[in-house]
Amino acid sequence: MPSLRDIRKHIKAVKNIKQITYAMKMVASARIKKAQNQILSFKPYVNYLEDVIANLSSQFDDENLLKYDFSRFLKRDFKSGNIGLVVVSGDKGLCGSFNNNILLHAIKFIKSNNDKNFYLISVGKKSVDFLKKISNINIYYQISNIFPKVNYIHALLLAEKVIEMYDKYNLENVYIIYMEFKSLLKQELKNISILPLLNYFNNNNQNRNSDNFIFEPSKEELLNNLIPKYINIEILRILLENQASELASRMNAMEQASKNASELIDELTVKMNKLRQAQITTELNEIVSGANAIKS
Repeated sequence: MPSLRDIRKHIKAVKNIKQITYAMKMVASARIKKAQNQILSFKPYVNYLEDVIANLSSQFDDENLLKYDFSRFLKRDFKSGNIGLVVVSGDKGLCGSFNNNILLHAIKFIKSNNDKNFYLISVGKKSVDFLKKISNINIYYQISNIFPKVNYIHALLLAEKVIEMYDKYNLENVYIIYMEFKSLLKQELKNISILPLLNYFNNNNQNRNSDNFIFEPSKEELLNNLIPKYINIEILRILLENQASELASRMNAMEQASKNASELIDELTVKMNKLRQAQITTELNEIVSGANAIKS
């Protein structure tokens, strides 16, 4: 049976943990507001750029489209058996099941396509550490320690590696697994095929503008410049979504941890009071018994 001293030490340790979890919750709460604003201000630009590219590409028939170098980003007409996969996790833990859900989904996705050759890019320290331990997986590129300060340079570097891997191994598709931010209480696991782009656009079910325009420079030159830019921007959006989701998960996890710590402190305090009362009662009984013995 623990002594009063042991229980007091336990209460003090739990209080220290509660202070840490509460501080982490407040830090995540402060950062997530900025992350939310970045996503909200970014989405209209990404959606409009997607509309422009989809509209321009729809004005080429299949035969003319294949004449241009940028057509490889829009569609693939062959089966190479090679697939690219970008796994975006967090850099740190203490965010509930956030990282586990992403990594487990990545493993299930690879196993469900075991007839394909996978080439992986891991983003975030958790995915880097996890995926490098798995045998028979081709790790093409790794990047970590970018959250929670993701910027355009990170997205540009990652997009260059995605395009490089896509061309080098003649990949049929490039999938990205990440967590999309819905709200502070809800984050949705996503597995999207970002390349080729026409499949991605069709899956998003966007309404396309079919009006006729006069383009300067030419449509071909516009597509040649806009497609790599769009890939950069879309990857930045994905990184921002994942960053906000990680912060929301950490905030919720630390809030629950603080709540659990408070409940544990209350339970330990009740236990300590009961033990102290029992000790006082025992001491009183001993005093009374001693007094009675002296009288007799």
